[in-house]
Amino acid sequence: MNKQTPLAGERLMANAVRALAMDAVEAAKSGHPGMPMGMADVAAVLFNRFVTLDPADPEWPDRDRFVLSAGHGSMLIYALNHLLGYADMPMEELRAFRQLGARTAGHPEYGHVRGVEVTTGPLGQGIATAVGMALAERLQAARFPDLTDHYTYVIAGDGCLMEGISQEAIDLAGHLRLARLIVLWDDNRITIDGDADLSTSIDQGMRFRASGWKTLAADGHDPEAVAAAIEAARES
Repeated sequence: MNKQTPLAGERLMANAVRALAMDAVEAAKSGHPGMPMGMADVAAVLFNRFVTLDPADPEWPDRDRFVLSAGHGSMLIYALNHLLGYADMPMEELRAFRQLGARTAGHPEYGHVRGVEVTTGPLGQGIATAVGMALAERLQAARFPDLTDHYTYVIAGDGCLMEGISQEAIDLAGHLRLARLIVLWDDNRITIDGDADLSTSIDQGMRFRASGWKTLAADGHDPEAVAAAIEAARES
């Protein structure tokens, strides 16, 4: 289950995620360190204060679901799983990042490593899959209300929101009022091609609101602001 740590502990966790991501990408001579480094503070707050799971029982039916839609930032989830104590994510696997036969593939793969709920890689796909997972939670809760009480969390980047599949999924989620689906958007205005302004000028917040979502903004490097935003999203 989730265990809250003091703010200092969250800072240490976030910095550990950054260091592990940098070292793994450098050792592999390939990969994407930016997203794990930029979202480390958000992830530390999310997993310490909100996500409910049990690394010793990764298939526990009522665990919260976490989807890394920006799958190229896979070192974020690998570093988190190592720090959370998943048995199949020792340091040796992090050292083997992106190597043939390693569990730590360039993009997270479902069934290849515990704690990965869905394969992600094509941008936007994770958001769409998470909508289905949130809908499944609602249907399951209607049948088994005493056994079902979990959230689906998504980390998405600018590239995810540029894909058409994400708009279809966002629209459906808003239409169905899937309140237990929470998307954390890494609004850093950077894609693999460069500045996001090269290919889009859309107001993403307005886009979500037009689809029926509640939107909140927070400094992703201020743990208390992040926590307040997530709490407000959970209560919406």
